[in-house]
Amino acid sequence: MPTTCSRTRRAANWLPAFTGVIGGLLAGCSPGWDLHHMPPYDPGQYRLGVDDEIRVMTYEQDQFTSDFRVDSSGKVAFPVAGSLQAEGLTTDEFAAEVTKALQSARMLRDPNISVEVTAYRLVAVLGEVAKPGQYPYQPGMTLLTAIAAGGGFTYRALETRAYVARQENGHTVVGYLKPYDYVKPGDVIKIYERHF
Repeated sequence: MPTTCSRTRRAANWLPAFTGVIGGLLAGCSPGWDLHHMPPYDPGQYRLGVDDEIRVMTYEQDQFTSDFRVDSSGKVAFPVAGSLQAEGLTTDEFAAEVTKALQSARMLRDPNISVEVTAYRLVAVLGEVAKPGQYPYQPGMTLLTAIAAGGGFTYRALETRAYVARQENGHTVVGYLKPYDYVKPGDVIKIYERHF
């Protein structure tokens, strides 16, 4: 039995006079029409996650300055201080954790610590892009810049919205993004094929 969308498409071919009305009905048949708009992501509130690479800098104590990767459990193995939770923290919050750990281990009395991200998690861009794959997240990355990293849209691409799967508080949530929405590190984005 034909679906409402397929019946509407057939009618659009036969009834050019009603193109505006039928076009409105077809919009409800476009890929991702049943998804909700993903809540906005603020790139200024970046939180560390698995596979982020960071540099911990200890001023005037170079022996503690080093590069690390957030492991699959969301932790960083820091010399002397042990395994410290990093996932879900901002760089400032993680610097405070390192400070406390070094003080507790009696390694430094008043450490001056800063943390910076040296390599962000990847963003996966799939579907109707020239070069589907995984690309490094860049601060302030939007859906359009993620698509540009993937070589741009194919001629079949639906350019007004894209499917996204995102990790939020240990759960995967799905929705859609518009072209100028911010992408979050670790997002899996799929560019739909146009149906009409």
